[in-house]
Amino acid sequence: MNQTDTRKETLEFNKLQKRLRRNVGNAIIDYNMIEENDVVMACISGGKDSFAMLDILLNLQKAAPIKFDVVAVNLDQKQPGFPEHILPDYFETLNIPYYIVDKDTYSVVKEKIPEGKTTCGLCSRLRRGTLYSFAEKIGATKIALGHHLDDIVETMFLNMFHGSRLKAMPPKLRSDDGRNVVIRPLTYCVKKI
Repeated sequence: MNQTDTRKETLEFNKLQKRLRRNVGNAIIDYNMIEENDVVMACISGGKDSFAMLDILLNLQKAAPIKFDVVAVNLDQKQPGFPEHILPDYFETLNIPYYIVDKDTYSVVKEKIPEGKTTCGLCSRLRRGTLYSFAEKIGATKIALGHHLDDIVETMFLNMFHGSRLKAMPPKLRSDDGRNVVIRPLTYCVKKI
């Protein structure tokens, strides 16, 4: 790769980074996602969406006109082959507070759901319950998930076609029991630009 290509690639990356930060900042403002002295539990799955969300939240934390804390949390569901050292090593390089929550939901899902059937519903309920409880345990006031606009639209269509209801994931959601607030800072971000 020559120097011109490297400059062009860097310029494209910087534009993308600015656009993502602007979209996240707008979503946070529009939905009042993060407030003064919030403790935001950033749920990191190990996928690119949650990594991007964490990076943007940490950058906004430095520039925001309000003070808030970010704590990274990964739920290790004990899926075979998941490299357990990757996320702790990454969080250590960022020098941020983090937790790895061990909960074998994988075995529960395999036991309850017949082979060939979708596991998404049960898996997400188990994951959500574990994360809600853990957020309370560490005093998190917000639970940030890495869902973006494509995820929100896909969920709406899945609910329409498989559940006969018009329902999507909202950008900000208070749990049924009122004890947790889930935010989706990537709400205005699309996967493919």
